[in-house]
Amino acid sequence: MSKSAETKREEFRKYLESNGILDALTKVLVGLYEEPEKPMDPLEFVKKHLHGGPPESIDTDALQQRVRELEEQNKKLENELTVVKQQLAKYEGSDASGGTTNS
Repeated sequence: MSKSAETKREEFRKYLESNGILDALTKVLVGLYEEPEKPMDPLEFVKKHLHGGPPESIDTDALQQRVRELEEQNKKLENELTVVKQQLAKYEGSDASGGTTNS
């Protein structure tokens, strides 16, 4: 192998290592090696585990609670908006009916 090719190879290895790619690939391959039942599609296994796969668990209770809180807040804001619109309508109504403007 020429010096140039060896240098490029070493630079590429350092690039992979510094960006965590070697560690990630090693972990996935070790995981595949340690699988008691080897998957029918090892490439799919690597893809799934390299991307991290789906989240471990989703706290649906917390999400549902947050939705309830936001729905409650939304209802309060809608009520507030209705009151403000009514007040504005009264103000505009009193200004248009009884007020005289000097222009």
